Amino acid sequence: MRMTRTTSVLALTAAAAMLVGCASGTPDNPGGSGDEGDAPLYEVAENVDLEGSPTYDAMVEAGGITIGVKEDQPGLGYLDPVTGDRTGFDVDIARWIAASLGFSEDEITFQSIPSANREQAIVNGDIDYYVGTYSITDSRKEQIDFAGPYFVTGQGLLVGTDSDIASVDDLNADTIVCSVTGSTPIQNIRDNYPDVPTQEFATYSECVEGLLNDQVDAVTTDEAILIGYAAQDPDNLQVVGEPFSEERYGVGLPLGDDALRTFINDLFENDPDTWQAIYDANLGDSGVEGTQPEVDRY
Repeated sequence: MRMTRTTSVLALTAAAAMLVGCASGTPDNPGGSGDEGDAPLYEVAENVDLEGSPTYDAMVEAGGITIGVKEDQPGLGYLDPVTGDRTGFDVDIARWIAASLGFSEDEITFQSIPSANREQAIVNGDIDYYVGTYSITDSRKEQIDFAGPYFVTGQGLLVGTDSDIASVDDLNADTIVCSVTGSTPIQNIRDNYPDVPTQEFATYSECVEGLLNDQVDAVTTDEAILIGYAAQDPDNLQVVGEPFSEERYGVGLPLGDDALRTFINDLFENDPDTWQAIYDANLGDSGVEGTQPEVDRY
């Protein structure tokens, strides 16, 4: 049994703020690194003409855009509880798309949506699109559409630095694995390792807190997410083993909005330099290789 790391839990949020505080753009510097004087990575488009997209028409009519995101994933999608700033690779991808559609930072409303509620939020029209470590799957494509993928990673394991777990092969009936409700990783564990007990929470930060407090033995999700948590608390957390799945992150869109999906796919394909700049600003020092994947125009 590991010693309870209550002190680490209390420090988790503060460390996250230090890790990602200067990563993303600000309203005055869209797409920049957050440092004064940095050139913006992209500009807000003017005279956008996107025909045949009911989602875009609704944005224009509303005079703004609502984007679903995560807010507890350092380096990807994080909300600083002190400053209120949103940072991360996914958040900046979402901003880039909005800017390309002609919407400035002050016309964006970010909405945090738990993993289990993402499809319903899109179907209900609560958000215009979703960018937040959203794995493209065939079952999800029955309810919504995806643009992208804009990033590919693999499922991994986060454990304590004193853990005997070195890879997924060490999971057994005595090891409790945690992930979020409705996520692809938790279903992968159930399908491929049915004897391994699982624990679900609404957010990954709750899983990490459970790991630090010895309520669970491992946290599983995409390595890009896990590395962010390990970087916050390297004395107590580590990513182990090799990835044991492929996760393709896409932009979740209303089903049948082919015009918007094509627009975003064109953006990804035609401007790889901006994609790379956003990646470098947010995840360049994470140890995760930054290679833009080919989009899937299904």
